[in-house]
Amino acid sequence: MAQADNVTIIDTEGRSVEAPMGAKRILLGFYFEDFYAIGGPDAYENVVAISRAVWQGWRQSQWKQYSKKDSRLEKLIDVGEVDSGTFSVETAIAAKPDVAIFAAWQFRSLGNSIDKLEEAGIPVVVIDYNAQTLEKHVTSTQILGKITNNEKRAEQLATEYSNAVQDVWQRVKKAGGDPKRVYVELGNKGSQEYGNTYSNTMWAGVVQQAGGKNIGDGQVEKWGPLNPEYVIASNPQAIFIAGSDWVGKSKAVLMGFDEKPEVTRARLQPYVERAGWNNFDGVKNGEVHALYHGGARTLYDYTFLQYIAKVLHPEAFLDVDPSENHRQFYEKYLPIDANGVFMIKLEK
Repeated sequence: MAQADNVTIIDTEGRSVEAPMGAKRILLGFYFEDFYAIGGPDAYENVVAISRAVWQGWRQSQWKQYSKKDSRLEKLIDVGEVDSGTFSVETAIAAKPDVAIFAAWQFRSLGNSIDKLEEAGIPVVVIDYNAQTLEKHVTSTQILGKITNNEKRAEQLATEYSNAVQDVWQRVKKAGGDPKRVYVELGNKGSQEYGNTYSNTMWAGVVQQAGGKNIGDGQVEKWGPLNPEYVIASNPQAIFIAGSDWVGKSKAVLMGFDEKPEVTRARLQPYVERAGWNNFDGVKNGEVHALYHGGARTLYDYTFLQYIAKVLHPEAFLDVDPSENHRQFYEKYLPIDANGVFMIKLEK
């Protein structure tokens, strides 16, 4: 097999890395769907190892759909998970990847494991969709396009993403008005305990771009729960609970592939029954929503941006259908269908 040509990549950490273009043995730490979208339906033919827990464990229904569609996924080497401390640099090196691709949050936690990978001759490239900036989304997409030798497809995705995001910005700017107060909570614990909210990252970045006033800003550095009394005093005008299909979370707001709207709404309902929430403007006006947490750091997260922006500026987005745009992205770029619950309003 001919050796792939190397290309100089400036990754999202500003590091200059010599990596193979059209790599045949890739270690992929995160952003599994974006890799599929850019690399095409056969993208995982060139992947030898993944951090399986952050896919199967965090996005259970998503993993089921992809592994059912592509049997290769079950056979990939599992290098462990960074957050839980199970990542094995020895396993990663033994997989003999041509390149290792990590999310920025993984890279920053791996410490000297990165040095060991590089000492073993494995170039490490960092990408970052978590930053929720247009620049890093585009850069990350272009990087994956080079590594998978799909630059044309990557540029198409980056252009479509950029156009969609800028369209939201323009509509929000034109709509004007005072920004509405927004509360976002991770719905992985159930209503009996306040879950994390966000500032300067994740859903906070989406809310900001949608023209909302995130009540978590200035209260948490990146993520963490807010004091319930503060939330009540803030009187949010729109509430978004991030749901998913976490393993072992029996009270979580269930969302994802093959989930049912009535189940998602049943898990969402107890949140509005919390003490003091009945007085929220957002609850009174029926602006309580659930969003699929797995969609907040992806190439299709512009559809969630559209959804939030439409809640905050309904007149400006009358001709925009975020759910349909989400469905069409899957139809166009991914090997599975978006059948399930990904963005939904709680019925009053």
